[in-house]
Amino acid sequence: MQPEREPGPGPLAGLKVIDLTTSYAGPTAAMYLADLGADVIKVERPRTGDDARWWGPPFVDSRSAWFASANRNKRSVGIDLRQPDGLTTLRTLLATADVFIENLNPAKLQSAKIDPDTLRQDFPRLIYCAISGFGLTGPDRLLPGYDLVAQARSGLMSVTGAEGGTPQRVSTALSDIVTGMCAALAISAAVVRQREQGTGDLIDMSLLDCDLALMAPRIAAYLAGAPEPAPSGGTDSVLAVYQTFSTADRELAVAIGNDAMWVRFCHVVGLPHLAADEALTDNEGRRHHRGVIVQEVEARLRKRPAKEWLGVLAEAQVPCSLVQGLSEVVADPQVTARGALLPVPGTDGRMHSVHSPFRLASVNRPRNSASPERSAHTAEVLREHGFSSKDIETLAASGAVEVTEHRGTGR
Repeated sequence: MQPEREPGPGPLAGLKVIDLTTSYAGPTAAMYLADLGADVIKVERPRTGDDARWWGPPFVDSRSAWFASANRNKRSVGIDLRQPDGLTTLRTLLATADVFIENLNPAKLQSAKIDPDTLRQDFPRLIYCAISGFGLTGPDRLLPGYDLVAQARSGLMSVTGAEGGTPQRVSTALSDIVTGMCAALAISAAVVRQREQGTGDLIDMSLLDCDLALMAPRIAAYLAGAPEPAPSGGTDSVLAVYQTFSTADRELAVAIGNDAMWVRFCHVVGLPHLAADEALTDNEGRRHHRGVIVQEVEARLRKRPAKEWLGVLAEAQVPCSLVQGLSEVVADPQVTARGALLPVPGTDGRMHSVHSPFRLASVNRPRNSASPERSAHTAEVLREHGFSSKDIETLAASGAVEVTEHRGTGR
């Protein structure tokens, strides 16, 4: 049996990223850069670290599952930015960094002189990514923002929930994750120019803007004259039929994407008269008669179990899926075949993160080091930046930096 090869170097190998973010959006952005090969140095508050270290339960050996899911492949450095020596230490790291990501309050950034204008003047080559709730401009630029607030303000909640019910949050860190993805994309684009021209950039990311991007088709339709949408239980898609249905035993999602697919669907489920109905030959007609169609389709689908319909519809090339719970998702053969679940090293399979949503042929297997313990790499990173052992001892004694050994606590 051949030994498993080390992961190949990613396309961002050699890129140094200083990650001064907490919670979920910024850490997600930095993690995706790390997945692509970047050296991500996570700067944390001494003693407490990233807020997400305390998000739970569940905890595995005191390590938050939420924190672990957004912080693999990083090194952690503890720096107290309230102290002048701490700020000087951070600036030393930034002097040779390629990317800086932060999600701090603008007033704190200006007070510490690590705001965009100051750092871009001092380090013209630096790519500065500012992540916030509402962006760097506009009347609400100083307001704090979290995932829930962005979902509410963007209109995303207004179209989510049961028909006739109250608006609901999409029950995952949707705003944070999509903002992290978009930030990683923008940073990667800026890196191309940085490597070609030696110039930096300012990337202004907000949770609200990213949720507006998710709402783009709904906003476009509304501004073009469609009625203002409300929660519908997912039954108001621009496509018909494109929703879940009850079968004999459980819910089944069916996605009819074009006219030919509609005809195939009708024939295989035993509703040929709907395929022959001239009023239903195109999507506009099916939308107009959606209520009648849904009633007939559901009555038909209720006659057989969902798994039987899965086979029938798959053979007819009609997209469909069981509405799976997480116990089914993690055991899904396609999910496992894609290696989508990454065991966190050192947890004996009790904790996993999710593979980044991209796979590069040039990277034979993913980077997958465990999320770092707080301040576990302070001495290592400072030595790489020219600090002597004496310098590090002095900074640690003053509290400007935190130096810790492996504690096995996950924090």
